[in-house]
Amino acid sequence: MKSSAPPIDPLAGIASQDAGALSRAMGDDRSLLVVDDDKPFLTRLSRAMEARGFTVVSAGSVAEGLAAIALQPPAFAIIDMRLQDGNGLDVISELKARRPEARGIILTGYGNIVTAVTAVKLGAFDYLAKPADADEIYHALMATRHDKAELPENPMSADRVRWEHIQRIYELCDRNVSETARRLNMHRRTLQRILAKRAPR
Repeated sequence: MKSSAPPIDPLAGIASQDAGALSRAMGDDRSLLVVDDDKPFLTRLSRAMEARGFTVVSAGSVAEGLAAIALQPPAFAIIDMRLQDGNGLDVISELKARRPEARGIILTGYGNIVTAVTAVKLGAFDYLAKPADADEIYHALMATRHDKAELPENPMSADRVRWEHIQRIYELCDRNVSETARRLNMHRRTLQRILAKRAPR
């Protein structure tokens, strides 16, 4: 289903000098699938990517995303990880099966190490935590594997690394607290307190 809502300016700007670089990088195929069940965000992002030279098809669910891929696998995709009818990883996996050279970006508001690793293993080119703006997403789509990562200004703290590890095991245990506590050799109540807290910085 193609987005038909009017453009929204905050995400839609692009410098005219970028158009030539975009054309050279993408060749003739600028097809892009955007999958997100947040309708306002989906509309804004779709319009922003259209302004950057992409031919956008938008979808609000896993089912719509899979249907769009079956009809015509796009060269690029931006896919929300958690959708009302399932997991965006199913969409990225299907895209890579149908079009192995396609470049897909996974977006999620539930960022942790295990989901990032899983997304990349299933074929995602990159992984961005929400909120991510159109510029971040665009640059991730157009980046190369050889682009040098910048040293983060605020690297992850030791407490955050520990929290990420606990979240990873928790997800691998299908969010079962008892099983996670057993695997981590941790008291169940201690684990529950950690899971109830916000992620440390």
